[in-house]
Formats: sequence, structure tokens, C-alpha cells
Amino acid sequence: MLVRLLRTYLRPYKRQLTIVVILQTAQTFAALYLPSLNADIIDKGVVKGDTGYIWSTGALMLLITLVQVVCAATAVYFGAKAAMGFGRDVRSGIFHQVSDFSAREMGQFGAPSLITRITNDVQQVQMLVLMTCTLLVAAPITAIGGIVMAIREDGGLAWILAVSIPVLVICVLLVVSRMVPQFRKMQERIDTVNRVLREQITGIRVVRAFVREPAEAERFSDVNEELTSVALRAGRLQAFFFPIVILVLNSSSVAVLWFGAHRIDTGQMQIGALIAFLSYLAQIIMAVMMATFMLILVPRAAVCAERIVEVLDTPSSVVRAADPVTEVHTSGRLELRKVGFHYPGAEAPVLTDISLLATPGQVTAIIGSTGSGKTTLLSLVPRLFDATSGSVLVDGVDVRDLDPNTLWGRIGLVPQKPYLFSGTVASNLRFSDPDASDDQLWEALEIAQATDFVRAMPGGLQATIAQGGANVSGGQRQRLAIARALVRKPEIYLFDDSFSALDLATDARLRAALIPYTADATVLIVAQRVSTIITADQILVLEDGETVGLGTHSELLETCETYREIVESQMTVEEAA
Repeated sequence: MLVRLLRTYLRPYKRQLTIVVILQTAQTFAALYLPSLNADIIDKGVVKGDTGYIWSTGALMLLITLVQVVCAATAVYFGAKAAMGFGRDVRSGIFHQVSDFSAREMGQFGAPSLITRITNDVQQVQMLVLMTCTLLVAAPITAIGGIVMAIREDGGLAWILAVSIPVLVICVLLVVSRMVPQFRKMQERIDTVNRVLREQITGIRVVRAFVREPAEAERFSDVNEELTSVALRAGRLQAFFFPIVILVLNSSSVAVLWFGAHRIDTGQMQIGALIAFLSYLAQIIMAVMMATFMLILVPRAAVCAERIVEVLDTPSSVVRAADPVTEVHTSGRLELRKVGFHYPGAEAPVLTDISLLATPGQVTAIIGSTGSGKTTLLSLVPRLFDATSGSVLVDGVDVRDLDPNTLWGRIGLVPQKPYLFSGTVASNLRFSDPDASDDQLWEALEIAQATDFVRAMPGGLQATIAQGGANVSGGQRQRLAIARALVRKPEIYLFDDSFSALDLATDARLRAALIPYTADATVLIVAQRVSTIITADQILVLEDGETVGLGTHSELLETCETYREIVESQMTVEEAA
């Protein structure tokens, strides 16, 4: 998965990566040439007392060092540019993929996991790309070139390299093989910490209301401790790397000095060659250490890449038609034909054989007990889900054949849990129509019974709204969400239990104001309160995902036992009549 992800998203940066490889190769060759020149200074300059040779060779070493520094700095610049661009592109890819997800895929992954994947996981792979450009490219060149140059200086000590390098590689691989499972667990634990933290921050009022701070603190402490223990296990394994490298380097250096001294004593080796061999040994070991450092990043990056590719490879269950319909008759006629919905792996369907016709100028209400499938049924219209059987038609065209933008442009949805974005009142209302004028915004607020509290807010339409609408009450949040849908003036309005947080008087005024405004539109209302839907033109009653009644309020009182029970639980007989 890691190789596939890198191959896909690094393709646009071939030019920068080619420059990195060329520059890193140049600076590595320069670094490998310096110990040889240093050996020449000792053997041909210092030993023979040739000051001119020392000065000329030293100047050459300075020039080579300057070239090495320039090449290394430029390589890091282009490597960082490619790595940052790679991270940006991967984040963008995940974002657009998640944007196309239906509610089913969102529930499958969960928001905390998706946030972790688009931030922490991408960051880990991005760090691998950066370290590869700055360290790993030079490591194999340094190791191979160092071995060649060391043997050129003195082949009699080559056996030390043949022993030390395999020992180091074997030790490193043993440690890395134990680290991979720990890094996989670590990413899962990060998901869990994000989930718990998100729940506690979002539900802080509930936590305080029920005095659950100690219990929630303990719950967070538990998941935090699990993450810490996994990170410590991975850290302990990681801590073995550098001691192993230092041990092998020092042991090899002692061996070179010991056996090199005997070769110098017998005249088989020069002092300068011994110093150069030690320098090459250090470069080889450091190259292996750099590769080792990369091996620390690779297991975690591989796990993160698997999680990223899992998101990128998950297709949305709501698929765009191959040849979508972009133009339809603008009346807003909505029809459900024997619609059914079944979650994957669920024992029973959520909806079964639902048929309904809603026409412009008509208010259709949906009511039923909790879990009867009301919200799911409403979600099929804007294709938050796709029906698993039957069809949903808008103006005679199956919604699966409509262009998504054409479909969504005809629908004004007020969800069961209204959500406001950080910004202002105006920016939230213009979310449905960016070109709406202030007069249109005030008109929508007037109908939604939100004018009074918006005018009272500092700045009016420019008043600040916190993320999620945390700085307004539940009823105010609902009314702003309703106003946002009204600004668009769509052909179909979908109100998913959108009046539940309103008092009865506000609810009544709002519904009365809606009647002339939505006179030419198709209106679907999901509600729990009978008083909200009592005047609807037709009421669909659901029970366990099936239709048990369809008609007006008075008709259902006589023909539908389920509806009568719902009414009697909320109203007296006189009020119902």
C-alpha cells in the first residue's frame, strides 16, 4: 500500500525528485572523495614535509566541501518541496473522497478516524518522503561507495566490513519486525483517543449536568494510558537502534586500529590509508544508521498508508450516474415507489415497500415511533443513502439518474440535528445561496421566527456564530437552520423533526408563516409532535419500517390504530378532534 500511494501521488514531482537524486549523488561522491584527499595530505604532504602539496590539496578539499554543502542544501530544498506537495495532494485526495461518501461510509469509518487519517496518518507518510529525499537517497550511495573506497585504500581489512555490516543489518531487522505491530496499534489507539475526546468536548454540557466529570476523566485516562503504553513499547524498541549502531561502529573501529597497526608495522599499509579507512568505515556505518533511521519511519508510514488507501479505495454507495440528467421539469413532484432500505449485514430491513406521492403545494407529514425509519426515509430523497429496492423519483426522474448538483439544488434540507458553521449569521444563511441579498436573509429569518434574537445579537447579520452553533440555544439553532433552507427557495422542502426544540407558540407561528412562502413547493415534514402535523394534507404513518396508515388527520384517527395511539399519548380526545 505504501509503495502504491507513493507511486500515485509522487508522479507529478518526478522533476524535483530527479534533481534530488542528482544533487544527493554529487554531494555523496564529494564526501567520499574527501578522506582519500586527507590520506594523500598525510602520506604525501605531512610525512614528506611538502607544505605546498598540503596547501594545494587542502584548497581542493575546501572547494569540494563547498560543492558538497551547496548540493546538499539544494537537494533538501527540492526534497522538502516535493514532500510538502505530496502531503497536500494526499490530504486533498482524502478530503474529496470523504466529501463523496454517503452516510453509510461516514458511519463505517467514523469522524474521529477520518480526522486522524487526514492529519496524523498523512503527516507520517509525508515525513517518510522528506526523510527519504534528505537521508535515504544518499545512504546506499554512501554505503556502496564507501565500501569501494575503503577496499581501494586497503583490501586486507575488508573482512571487517564483511562482518560488521551484516551483523548491524540483522540486528536492525529483528528490532523493526517487532515494531510494526506496535505502530499499527498506536494508530488505532490515536483513533480511540480522538473519539473519546471528541465525545467529551461535544457533550460537555451533558457531562456536567449529570456530574460525570470524574467518570469521564477516568475514561479518558484509560484510553490515554493505553496509547501511552503502546507508544512506550514502540519507544523501547526504537531505543535499541542507536546503541546497536554505536556498538558496531566502535567495535569495528577498534578492530581496524588493532589489525591496521600490525599492517603498518609490517609496511603493508600507510598511516594515511588507515585514517582514510577509519573515515570510510564511519561513513558506511553512518549510512547504515541513516537507513536504520528510515526503517524506524517505514513501519509506521506503512501502517498509515494502509489506512489512507483504505479510505481512498472505499467507493461511495451513492454512485453518480454515467450519463446524469441535468435538466428536469421544475415542479418538485416527489414520488416513492415500493422503496426499501437495508443496511449491509443487518438482520432486518429498515424500510419495506414504502409508496408515497407528494405534489407541489401539498404538505406531507411522516410520523411514527422511534426507530420506525422516518429519518432514513427522508434521507433517501437527497441521496444521503440510496434505496436498496424500489425507486425515489423527482419530477418523474429517478434520483439515481439525476446529476447530484441538479438534485441538491432543488432540495432544502433541515436535518434532525441542525449544524451551523463557524462564521457569522449571514455566512451560515448564504451557505444555501451565496448570492442572496440581506433583504432575502431578513425575509427568511422573519418566516423562521428568528428576526428578534438575530437583531438583538451584536452585529445582527454579522454576529459571530461559533462552530456547531455552540453560542446559540437549541431552538435558535433550529430556526437559523430553517432560515438557511428557506433562503434557497427550493422546489422541495425536507424538515426532519426540525421544530422539536421550539415552544408550541413559536412552532405555530412558524408553520403559519411557512404556508404562503412554500405554497408552490413540495413539503415533507418528519415530526414527533402531532400538533406540528395535524393540518398536513396527508400523513404517512410508519411502524417498524412499514406503512400502516396514509391519509389526513381525521381519516387516520378512524382507520389507523398506531396513529390513534400516538395522538392519544399527546392529546385529549377533544384536542385531537
